[in-house]
Amino acid sequence: MVLRLSAKLGTKIKVAPKAVLPLDATPLADWSGHLFTANRTQYLILTNTASLYSAIGFARGMTNDSAFIVAALAVIRDAMADDGFEETYLQRIVPETGTVQFSKAFSRSVTGSMNDMIHCWKFLLERGEESPFEVAHRMNDMPMKALKYSNPRKVFASLVEQQFSEIGTSAK
Repeated sequence: MVLRLSAKLGTKIKVAPKAVLPLDATPLADWSGHLFTANRTQYLILTNTASLYSAIGFARGMTNDSAFIVAALAVIRDAMADDGFEETYLQRIVPETGTVQFSKAFSRSVTGSMNDMIHCWKFLLERGEESPFEVAHRMNDMPMKALKYSNPRKVFASLVEQQFSEIGTSAK
């Protein structure tokens, strides 16, 4: 599993990746992370590098790499379970967590898309009408230029189907 860290996130968990790793052989197990603040609360955003499918959670208590990994996997699992991808999480991501590698950000396109989502999330979170979980769920339906105006949830679902068709099993 590859976890790509922004400089801000790397500083918080005291990890300084030296290089940009190539995409993980299992694209479902390659995630980019960043921190942002809304209403004086710090949040963690995790974005699947290949599909821009994203999840957010609270960043409180993440003081080292171990705490970050636990928090990141919980945030990813919760978002995927809510969207009906729980089996995918169990079958394609959990096995990859035996070896977690940290990397610098993959590309400006991914980082820019994450920043766009963060601006939207901040606006929605600061209004106080929705929980972070509800905001993240809503944002995965947002059309994105980097995805040729498709949305992250559809692209992630296509990636899931592709991954399972390659091994001849069902994604359900």
